[in-house]
Amino acid sequence: MTLATVRGMKDILPPESERWASLEASFRAHAGRYGFREIRTPLLERTELFARAVGETTDIVEKEMYTFTDRSGESLTVRPEGTAPVVRAFLDHRPGAGEGPVRLYYIGPMFRHERPQKGRMRQFHQMGAELFGTDAPYADAETMAFLHGFLAEAGLRGVSLEVNSLGDPECRPAYNARLTEYLAARDGELCDDCRRRRERNPLRVLDCKAERCVRATADAPSILDFLCGPCRDHFAAVEGALSSAGVPFSRNPRMVRGLDYYRRTTFEFVIPGMGAQNTVAAGGRYDGLAELLGGKQRVPAIGFAIGVERMLMLLGEGGDASPAADVFLVTTSAALLPEAFQRKMELVAAGVRADMDYEGRSLKSQFRRADRSGAKVVLVLGEEEWNRGAVGYRDMAKGTQEEIPVEEAMRRLRGVPKEG
Repeated sequence: MTLATVRGMKDILPPESERWASLEASFRAHAGRYGFREIRTPLLERTELFARAVGETTDIVEKEMYTFTDRSGESLTVRPEGTAPVVRAFLDHRPGAGEGPVRLYYIGPMFRHERPQKGRMRQFHQMGAELFGTDAPYADAETMAFLHGFLAEAGLRGVSLEVNSLGDPECRPAYNARLTEYLAARDGELCDDCRRRRERNPLRVLDCKAERCVRATADAPSILDFLCGPCRDHFAAVEGALSSAGVPFSRNPRMVRGLDYYRRTTFEFVIPGMGAQNTVAAGGRYDGLAELLGGKQRVPAIGFAIGVERMLMLLGEGGDASPAADVFLVTTSAALLPEAFQRKMELVAAGVRADMDYEGRSLKSQFRRADRSGAKVVLVLGEEEWNRGAVGYRDMAKGTQEEIPVEEAMRRLRGVPKEG
C-alpha cells in the first residue's frame, strides 16, 4: 500500500509544474523592471511573530496556524503568510538593506489548517512584494500599478481594482466606536465568530464572508466618512496617482483586510461575478507593523500577495506542455547504446534537450517513445550506417528521413531551435 499525500497538500507534476515555473519567471521579470529584488525567508518562525503581526483575534492565529513546541521548548509556527517574515528580516538586516525605499519580493509556500477546496489548499503558494521606507501616495500607486501590469501580462482578463482607506490610529478609533454601536444593534444577526470580533476588533466583521453577516452589515457606516484630514488627503492623492498612471479603479468602502496590521490604503484585484472567492490579489499599507514587531522606529511600508493556485486556476489550462526533448536517439542494436549515449551527452552539453532509450527496446517501441517526447528530430543509429560513418536523420515535422554523415548530423542538431 502506497502512502498518500497529507490532506490539503498537493504534488505538482509536469506539465502543471511548467505552468508554475512560467508564471514565477514572469513575476520575477516583472518585479525586476520595478526595481524589486528577491528575499527568501525561513518556513519556520517564532509563533510570537504572527501573534503580534497578524493579530490574536484573526482566524489565522486562532484557528489555522500549524504551531508546535520544539525540543528546546520554543513555540514555532510554519509561516501562514509572507509579510510578517519579510518585515522581521528587514528589521534584522536593516543596516545592509541600503537607503530607502527598499523593494523586496518573495515566492514560496505558506501553510494554514483550513478546509481544502478548489484553489485553496493547506499548503498554498504566494507571490508577493513589499516596499519599505516611504509613505508617499506614489508608492501606493506604484505598488498597485506593478500588480495591475503583471496580471495583464499574465493574461488574466476581467480583473477590477478596488481601493479603500482604513484610516490610522488617529481616526480609526472613532469609526470603531461607531461600528461597534451599529453591530451591537444587530448582534443576533451575526455569526458566533463575528459576535466575538465585535468586542475585540469590530472592523473584521466587515471581512466575514458568511451570508448572514454580509446581509446584517449591508448598510454599515463607511470608514471613509471618518477619515482625519491627513488620511483623507493621502487617499485622494493615491487615487490621483492611480489615474495619472492609467490604472482604472473603483472605491469599495466595505473592503477591509483580514490582518490587523493594515492602515490607510487597502486594495484588492477582483473578478466580478465569482462570489465570495472573487479576489485574485490583495494588499495594503502597514506603516505600524515594524514597531509592533519591536522596531525602534516607524517604518512606512506597503505590499501585496497573490495566490498562485487561484491565479493558475483562473488562467485556465493554458497551452500545450513544452516537448520533453528536442532530439531523440534511436538505436537498432544494443551494441550502439554506448555511441548513442556519448552523442546524447554532447548534445545536452550544447544546450539541446536530447533523450534516448537505455533499454535497447524494439525499434517500434523506441519510435513510439520518440513521438511521445515531442522531439523535432529523431537520430537513427543503425549498424550498417554507423560502419559507414553515417546516421539516419528524420525530420518529424516534414516526415522525411535521410542518411547523412554523423558529424553533419551533430552540426545540424546543435542548431535545432529550442522550446521554452
